[in-house]
Amino acid sequence: MQLQQASRKKAKLKCALQGPSGSGKTKSALYIAYGLCGAWDKIAVIDTENRSAELYSDLGSYKTVHFEPPYTPERYIDALNVCLKGGIEVVIIDSTTHEWENLLDYHSSLVGNSFTNWNKVTPRHEAFVNAILQANAHIICTIRSKQEYVLSEKNGKQVPEKVGMKGVQRENLEYEFTVVLELDMSHRAKVSKDRTGLFTGKPEFIPTGGTGKA
Repeated sequence: MQLQQASRKKAKLKCALQGPSGSGKTKSALYIAYGLCGAWDKIAVIDTENRSAELYSDLGSYKTVHFEPPYTPERYIDALNVCLKGGIEVVIIDSTTHEWENLLDYHSSLVGNSFTNWNKVTPRHEAFVNAILQANAHIICTIRSKQEYVLSEKNGKQVPEKVGMKGVQRENLEYEFTVVLELDMSHRAKVSKDRTGLFTGKPEFIPTGGTGKA
């Protein structure tokens, strides 16, 4: 241990992008990632979404890790380590929802007391979270939101609109991130948590490379 001068530049961003399917989480994450490091070949996507990250390869020469089931936290950690050993500066985990769904399925398969069985689940999830927090790289995690339709008025008519609700991940995970952005179906982001102070109190915006650069 030693005393060091605090420097914002030494910090590694841990960001979450949360929204329903089609809200632009992957593309927004890629733009933010490029703004963070300024080099597409220093970005990697851990892709659990059936190679959907490759749809945006026209943006630049980023890397992908094609991730198939089982979506265990241990395999997520292995994929993250592959990226870090490869010199990647920004890792996009797209998405983290599969990790939590895998653990929920595991918990439901256990026999015995449901409450005490969480002792077999929680340490595995915490190891996954700690791997993200301790990684010497910027990490952007996408989280699916449960979807719901609400009626909104447009041009005097009631029109159904798809909105994102609660994220499909363990409760309180958002507390671990530096910044949490909620995306809507217009790909606009609003900030629900911001430890940087860069976005607090600002109007909704569409994430760009400038977001990551800031």
